[in-house]
Amino acid sequence: MNDLDDIIKVLGPIPLGPVIGGKPADGDGVIEVTNPATEDVIAEVVNGTVADAVAAVDVAQEAMGRWTATSPRFRSDVLRRAFDLMTERAEALARLIVLENGKSLPDARAEVAYAAEFFRWYSEEAVRLSGVVEHAPAGTNKIVVLRQPIGVSLLITPWNFPAAMATRKIGPALAAGCSVILKPASETPLTALAIVAILAEAGVPDGVVNIVPSTRSNDVSSTLLDHDLVRKVSFTGSTEVGRVLLGHASRTVVSASMELGGNAPFLVLPDADLDEAVAGALVAKLRNGGSACTAANRFIVHSAVAEEFTQRFAAAVEPLEVGPGLVESTKVGPLVNAKTRDKVAELVQSALDAGAVPVAGGSAPDRVGYYYTPTVLGGVPQDAHILSQEIFGPVAPVVAYDDLDEAVALANRTEFGLVSYVYTRDLRTGMQVAERLDSGMVGLNRPVVSDPAAPFGGTKQSGLGREGGHEGMLEFTESKYVAVDW
Repeated sequence: MNDLDDIIKVLGPIPLGPVIGGKPADGDGVIEVTNPATEDVIAEVVNGTVADAVAAVDVAQEAMGRWTATSPRFRSDVLRRAFDLMTERAEALARLIVLENGKSLPDARAEVAYAAEFFRWYSEEAVRLSGVVEHAPAGTNKIVVLRQPIGVSLLITPWNFPAAMATRKIGPALAAGCSVILKPASETPLTALAIVAILAEAGVPDGVVNIVPSTRSNDVSSTLLDHDLVRKVSFTGSTEVGRVLLGHASRTVVSASMELGGNAPFLVLPDADLDEAVAGALVAKLRNGGSACTAANRFIVHSAVAEEFTQRFAAAVEPLEVGPGLVESTKVGPLVNAKTRDKVAELVQSALDAGAVPVAGGSAPDRVGYYYTPTVLGGVPQDAHILSQEIFGPVAPVVAYDDLDEAVALANRTEFGLVSYVYTRDLRTGMQVAERLDSGMVGLNRPVVSDPAAPFGGTKQSGLGREGGHEGMLEFTESKYVAVDW
């Protein structure tokens, strides 16, 4: 099951283009989907147009009335069936992700399991959309607060987690009673199309989930954000694009959830268990090949242990097999395209020019595919350019510090605030540092924070709102207050 035809035999038919109201749209032209490991085109997907997206809004608005009228239990059961179907076809979905995204098969399997959990979690949350009844302090009336679906929602997802970013948005939207238009990344539309097909099979009525893969991203998003029937936009991607979308959303006061860029610090305190810290660093940095907004981006290590940590981290990185993701022994697959690989190479070179030392890796291998070797850079100056950038690749710059205040200041010296990591044997100190770090999430002696049951999101320019947990469903609702005296 290593090519697209074999995968589709297991998954069932996948629509290769926009699906609006359960039917394919004509589009205009095609999107070539490339395998990053071979640089070969593996599929052509019909390229959605602005007209397709506008048509999807009208269809979604009409379908939402029927979907909202269904019982919470019905919506719950549909989402649970979607979870079951994804779980049954997990291996085929993982291999599909590898084909178009490039990540290693273990990473893809983990993503599918994580993605499916959002359908299970929100199948449970769908029946818990509770309101509030209170007695007004003046004693004049009751305060009744209802939670109602916000409306037609535009969901824009990135290429790095093509399954999980789709389900993390679709699950809560459907649980709340909203209809959606999904705009997946042009690099990885196949996984999103497969998930939409699974949702239809699970019993989602036509028109409730629509999908418009398109390379016309700016035109599609700006047009829909100006549409008076679109009431929500949920975007995962770069801060640069998020700012543009927020500008469009402000014109019609569209509710916006933004999960944007990251520049995660990984703090190693002097008392840290270095075995645990190195093991955690491998996961926090190299999960998904480093192409994750939650990836550890800056390793801020106390000077007393910086040299030992760097050498041990490099020794753990060097044996990792780099190759095609579908090869079982591969630990690090290719990056998604040449542009991403070249950006990583430029950042490494800028660090070397600033005085950093390559302790492991540090180059793009001379082979077909968008590969970059896992890299550890030692002796990185505290003002190096690489420390201010989201690397989005398998590169770990290590910078030394001398005292805790300095470490916290270095960690917070960024416009981003998505996630931070702290390793220490002292729980009291760890919790104190966690409170001082300006980020929406902290992994304390843990290299992974993502959990469907937890609120995921950041501070500063890492975004607005939260995904996951009960909060994730509330993002797709409006509060309606009714003053009543009985």
